[in-house]
Amino acid sequence: MAIKFQYNKTSLGDLGKKLKMRQSALPTLKNKESALRMAVVSCKAEAQQAKKDLEEAMTTYDHIASLWNEFRPDLISIKDVDLKVGKVAGVKVPLLGDITYEIGEFNAFQAPAWYADGVQILKDLSRLGIQSEVYMEKARILEYSRKKTTQKVNLYEKVQIPGYQEAIRKIKRFMEDEENLSKASQKIVKSRHEEEEALEGLGA
Repeated sequence: MAIKFQYNKTSLGDLGKKLKMRQSALPTLKNKESALRMAVVSCKAEAQQAKKDLEEAMTTYDHIASLWNEFRPDLISIKDVDLKVGKVAGVKVPLLGDITYEIGEFNAFQAPAWYADGVQILKDLSRLGIQSEVYMEKARILEYSRKKTTQKVNLYEKVQIPGYQEAIRKIKRFMEDEENLSKASQKIVKSRHEEEEALEGLGA
């Protein structure tokens, strides 16, 4: 990225401010990147654990698998999933709140005795499945933010900060050269005046 600048004090001051801002922001960005990296690992582990818990729970109910043929599919459905918003390293992420179920009516005396337990089992299993999906979405959002933060760290650290430093050096060098040339010119003019005055003195 080419840094645009002019060889004057105004440009030098402007570049100095931009450089200072980026140098001040860099440690914070690096801390954010590190926090997001750890959060992504944690979220992925939580998602895997929720998935594992779901698989283990389903295995636990293998012995009653044949009973599900008697279960009415319309007996329970998910009406609403409450997703709250949390923050990790300043990034908004979803958090699972309450899950609202719609339970169909059934006659407790005529329906199989295990229907009530079946409803609770499906609630537990669905919550584990949804929790796993929420964790995965949370990890995806955090990973995206982590990549964007890493890009910004690299931009500041490898491109902009060295670019501004080099531009400042060039301006300072130019201004110093200009000042030296001005001083040298003044010396030459002064010497000429002195020579002219000396010659005028001799002529007199």
